[in-house]
Amino acid sequence: MAKHHRNVGIFAHVDAGKTTTTEQILYQSGVIRALGSVNEGTAFTDSLDIEKQRGISVKAAATSFVWKDCTVNLVDTPGHIDFISEVERSLRVMDGAILIISAADGVQAQTETIWKALRKLHIPTIIYVNKMDRPAISLTDIMDNITSLLSPAALPVQQVQFDHEVLREAVSIFTEDGIDAREEHNIIAEWLADQDEEFLERFIEGEEIPPDELQERIAAEVRHGNAFPVCFGSSQKGIGIRELMEAIIDYLPGPAGNADGPLSGVVFKVERDKSMGRAVYIRLYNGKLHTRDTVTIMNRGLEEKVTQIRKLEGRKAIDLGQFEAGDIAAVYGLHEAQIGDIIGSESYVPPLPGMAVPLLTVQVHCKDNAQYPSLIAALQELSDEDPLLGLTWLKDERELHLKVMGSIQLEILESILLSRFGLAVTFDPPSVIYKETPAAEGEGFIAYTMPKPCWAVLRFAIRPLPRGSGLVYRSEVRYDHLLERYQNEVARRVPEALEQGLSGWEVTDLEVVLTYGEHHVWHTHPLDFVVATPMGIMDGLDQVRTTLLEPMQHFRITVPEENGGKVLSELVHMRAVFEAPYIAHGRCTVEGIIPVATSLNYPIQLRSETKGSGIMTTSYAGYQACPEGIIATRKRRGVDPRDQSRYILAVRNAISSS
Repeated sequence: MAKHHRNVGIFAHVDAGKTTTTEQILYQSGVIRALGSVNEGTAFTDSLDIEKQRGISVKAAATSFVWKDCTVNLVDTPGHIDFISEVERSLRVMDGAILIISAADGVQAQTETIWKALRKLHIPTIIYVNKMDRPAISLTDIMDNITSLLSPAALPVQQVQFDHEVLREAVSIFTEDGIDAREEHNIIAEWLADQDEEFLERFIEGEEIPPDELQERIAAEVRHGNAFPVCFGSSQKGIGIRELMEAIIDYLPGPAGNADGPLSGVVFKVERDKSMGRAVYIRLYNGKLHTRDTVTIMNRGLEEKVTQIRKLEGRKAIDLGQFEAGDIAAVYGLHEAQIGDIIGSESYVPPLPGMAVPLLTVQVHCKDNAQYPSLIAALQELSDEDPLLGLTWLKDERELHLKVMGSIQLEILESILLSRFGLAVTFDPPSVIYKETPAAEGEGFIAYTMPKPCWAVLRFAIRPLPRGSGLVYRSEVRYDHLLERYQNEVARRVPEALEQGLSGWEVTDLEVVLTYGEHHVWHTHPLDFVVATPMGIMDGLDQVRTTLLEPMQHFRITVPEENGGKVLSELVHMRAVFEAPYIAHGRCTVEGIIPVATSLNYPIQLRSETKGSGIMTTSYAGYQACPEGIIATRKRRGVDPRDQSRYILAVRNAISSS
């Protein structure tokens, strides 16, 4: 399988030419008969109306092509940071990657973000420099930019040929006859000599290394994630595309996995086919999956039956009776499967890179109140396709809240809701998602014994934990003191009780220990612990109080040297903590940590102040305690359990009416 199969993702900063490159690959491999255009909204992988209108990719698009008897599953991913969740899910299922860089713009913000994720997951990567047909392009400057910002192990494996400064072709430095590639061979040989003592001796002694050996050695290093071949071309003109496809076969690895082993796979994409219904895209890492198989969704303990398996080849869907380890296919019949679900064993599935963490929340309003139920159904469907939207439906308040990455995502959501569902909506301005954590150790206690019949007595120890710990819950109460079924009910309700703290935000980074529990032989009902648990938890939080936490981001800013002083002043004003800046090649670079709340619009401001030459890359850096004086509250949903009388009445009414 590995020899004749590749799973490859195409990644880039927005406008680097990613979708155009995909279009050319599909065209030159014979999958599509005519080239589409991103600008004209006819690109094959841009299927959504908003993608065609805006000329940007919003959803990862999976297709496949065959080149030299090798089947390549290709995933074209979005380039904008607001859709990093689509990129993240694609990264998880790829064995190799093509990272596209615009020759006109060099390494940009999203380029660096994706590069870090690729290296974190050790995914072998080809760097493809697009737009080499642009005037005044310097190959030396491009390579300096790539080696300084990405990796010194980025090694050119092609030469670019020009006719009177007009780009003609890109050719391999290893297999093309009639070209002088001694300089490129020497660069690669020097790099290999640094990795291997035996090779170093041959190099020092002046031995001429055959090109085919150089290629074989560098290909092995690429497959191990140690070196990164650099290819060149102009996707708009179709130059360098065939050579890029050759590089996919020559340098990127095939998938591992045993088709005869235990089933193991992951759901990485969900979409709705107009004719077939709900399609669940699965990457199999081990085993085989057949039509009519019953599969176990391991992480949720569900079983579902496969009704059909299909693979997309261009615009044509091919029905498969089965697919096996290393392959990707659309599976039908899995009505409950969600993105991120593990199919079968989780032993072979790699972790998520953890790039995408929504740090903003927004309320959605329907322009026509009569369509409110339709809006709920539409947002539930969209949340099925992107779980990070984190839809919260407050039924009593008739409020709908989403978690988002940024303003562009809101524009896209507004367009999708209108074009796909016929719903006109508006959004409130996004606000930062804060969290809370206990300010000290303490206890919470509740004796829920009135109005009868009821009896549930609970005592909780509450202790703060280090940042990033989340919630740790355990019980010290023996089952002969509090029955197991009652304790299970408490364990289920503790996370729910912590969804809203004293300021209305999720409470995190704490340990909750059930230290005492009591029930009554005659008066206790399991639902008594549904009522009692939130009151006991909130009593504890009221005693210890909470500290407000704000989201932080790692940042790296690179600007022309003359802009450095102003940037440093602005960073201080935004409460950033940063290392001493360093200056090289006329550019000032500074790295550190910055609050999301103070820097929401800074990337746009930076581009304006530097006339587009400033680069700011960010990545999630966890939560930190807010400085004194910063207050951020969120309106509580439902009745506050600290108002125990009112809360009991509200919950018991809900219980009796259900």
